[in-house]
Amino acid sequence: MHSGLIVDDAMIMRMRLREILAKEFNILGEASNGQEAIELYPQYMPDFVTLDITMPLVSGIQALQALLSNFPAARVVIVSAVGQKQIVFEALSLGAKDFIVKPFEPERVLKAVKRLFTA
Repeated sequence: MHSGLIVDDAMIMRMRLREILAKEFNILGEASNGQEAIELYPQYMPDFVTLDITMPLVSGIQALQALLSNFPAARVVIVSAVGQKQIVFEALSLGAKDFIVKPFEPERVLKAVKRLFTA
């Protein structure tokens, strides 16, 4: 079973993602900001990360860049709110593998993460 790390500054969003993903993936941990994500990644070495774009301290984009520079094989799915198209495109160009939009559609979330392990 593949393992993941959930990163979002809103606890309710982390809980919702965990609820959706825990059915098919082993969720190793959660981080409430980009700095925590950067610190937790090497401890857990998850198979994937869901990474919110808009967070305090270290943004999702900054965390994405740090993770991929230290762990080029990291599989990151960006989490965005509706209307953040430009930032999503930037994240994808930097190496994010996919994106999901809040509010979450469980099927879309699972599809995005499963796609990381096919092809």
